[in-house]
Amino acid sequence: MKLLSCHEKKFLLAFVFVTIFSYGFLVPFTGFYWDDWPFAWIANFLGPSEFLPAFIGIRPFLIPIFVATTSLIPPVPIYWQIFALLIRFLAGLSTWFVLKNVWPRFKLQMLVASLLVIVFSAYSQHWVAYTHINQEWIAFILYLLSMGFTASSLRNPQKIKAYSTYAILLLFEGLFATEYFFGMEPLRFLFIWVIVSTSTMEMKAGFFRAFKIWLPYLGLWLLNGFWLSWFYSQGYNSYELGLFNSPKPVIRVLYELGKTIWKAGFYAWIQVLVLTLKNITAPSSILTFMLIGLSFIILLPILKKASDSPLILKTTSNHFIMIGLIGIVLGRAPSLAAGLPFRLQSSYDRFAISMMLGGSLFTMGLVDWLVNNPRIKVYIFAALIALGMGQQFFNGNIFRRDWERQQEIFWQMKWRMPSLEPNTLIITDEIAVDYESDTSLTGPINWIFAPDYDGGKLPYLLLFMSSRLGSSLPSLEPDTDFQFSIRTVTFQGNTSNAVVIHMPESGCLRVFNPKLGDRETYNRKKWPVLDAIHLSNTTLIHQEEIKAPSFLSEPDKTWCYYYTKAELARQYKDWAKIVNLQEEANAYGYRPVDSFEWLPFIEANAMTMNLDTAKQLSMDAMKNDDGIRVGLCMVWRRVLARDPGGGDTEAFVLDLLSGFQCG
Repeated sequence: MKLLSCHEKKFLLAFVFVTIFSYGFLVPFTGFYWDDWPFAWIANFLGPSEFLPAFIGIRPFLIPIFVATTSLIPPVPIYWQIFALLIRFLAGLSTWFVLKNVWPRFKLQMLVASLLVIVFSAYSQHWVAYTHINQEWIAFILYLLSMGFTASSLRNPQKIKAYSTYAILLLFEGLFATEYFFGMEPLRFLFIWVIVSTSTMEMKAGFFRAFKIWLPYLGLWLLNGFWLSWFYSQGYNSYELGLFNSPKPVIRVLYELGKTIWKAGFYAWIQVLVLTLKNITAPSSILTFMLIGLSFIILLPILKKASDSPLILKTTSNHFIMIGLIGIVLGRAPSLAAGLPFRLQSSYDRFAISMMLGGSLFTMGLVDWLVNNPRIKVYIFAALIALGMGQQFFNGNIFRRDWERQQEIFWQMKWRMPSLEPNTLIITDEIAVDYESDTSLTGPINWIFAPDYDGGKLPYLLLFMSSRLGSSLPSLEPDTDFQFSIRTVTFQGNTSNAVVIHMPESGCLRVFNPKLGDRETYNRKKWPVLDAIHLSNTTLIHQEEIKAPSFLSEPDKTWCYYYTKAELARQYKDWAKIVNLQEEANAYGYRPVDSFEWLPFIEANAMTMNLDTAKQLSMDAMKNDDGIRVGLCMVWRRVLARDPGGGDTEAFVLDLLSGFQCG
């Protein structure tokens, strides 16, 4: 069956243009995020077959999707971002397949609603491609195709059996793969009702005829409801049914639904203006405005070609609005039942995927109902789609910056810790990235430090102390055994085999060493992770280099390269190397943003008897940040302890210690 007739193929240009302009420009500059990392790590090191045990107790009907896609596409970020482009394009076409069979006369309105699905502004998670393609998008497309075949079977009675069979089979995987789309099924009944009502003038007769056609799908939907009820009762607790475990007052539920309608049906389409106007001179804001303007100009002639549809009665516009409104509410139902929030511009807006069809119909229908002038209507439709494209480009820049930040973090780790003893726990506080948790970052850390892993216990684990202490990380007591599982692999660790780090928002990676008095040195920083410094064992860090994995693009060697390399050299007391690093950094004009990063260079100069240079660096650092005083005292006491024999050096150091009020 052809999804598009010869007459409609000219509109393919709109789908291609909107998809590429919304998402294509930033494909080479984005990567893996969130659960992408553990999934990609599993596929790369354990193979696609590992998704069978990984999902058998969680979402077993996702297994065929994961195995199929990960067998075909290597775990390389750019491949998955390109695949995400194709998936988004297919989602738009699938929506068009549904809507053009439900309302075949209204080409402009159905084209606009389908394009709005491609750029649905309430959804920002397009770039988390590995995760969402497998967990939601493929199932969503299958669900849309199922609805499309149902509608097509009613428009083509001679093929009703074949098309209905396709619809049932597609519905099974689209519905059972994930609970995201459980609330959408009544939309099928409404689409059937719209189609049969054109040939059945009497409302009651049309309703019962539509219900009769819907019965096989209703049966499968109810079966899915029983399956979910049973599955949850067996211990699957990805999301607890918060609404039912702690019932909310009706007024609270209505309030949440009202907020959802406002966000998905109204505010999401203009939020790009709110976000860009906060920093209108930023390059990303300027580029976003340029893309919106250019997209609007290109879309106008495309939409005008589709605007030869017959005049729409207000009752038809009412149908768009009513069905769209119901679609938003039904799409929100599963996440609301789980007690989960729906927040724009956060990982929680992933729930908008089940509201896309309804939300796009609602917004299109509202414009269609309010605006009678066909020309103005086309302008508004073009503006809405262009705003959605701008929103997705704006979102892409957020993910681009996050990917750059990830690269910086991974390389600073690699510079400071070229290799690590297996079975090492890395303890830190929250790292300033938007879309990665500690379990997310554990994937690339194992990829970097255990490139030859071929099964068995997980070699490395990173934990955020603030969220894990007292649960996954039982305590900060030394020599405490614990274990932590990620999907099918388990890390068995001990708190005495740990390295404690901190990655500031501005500044360079710190690997703490209690033997250098780092707890006292950084006491005024108020970092929560300071309480774990006593566990940090830098002897687990080795100088042997491990080849960087392909996903790591080494950034320019600016100050943090020289600082992290200097800290590594300080660990091995290679003072001459630190001095050389300082001279090279000076030659390039690199300087720290945090005065504490001068400490290894001060110590190296003092230990190599460049006492005047060490003193000047100390004075400059103290002038910039008085909080470094304790750290300076620690450094100069170690210098004194190395050469306690008296003479000019001792007098020089004692004078400095007195000047810094070291006691």
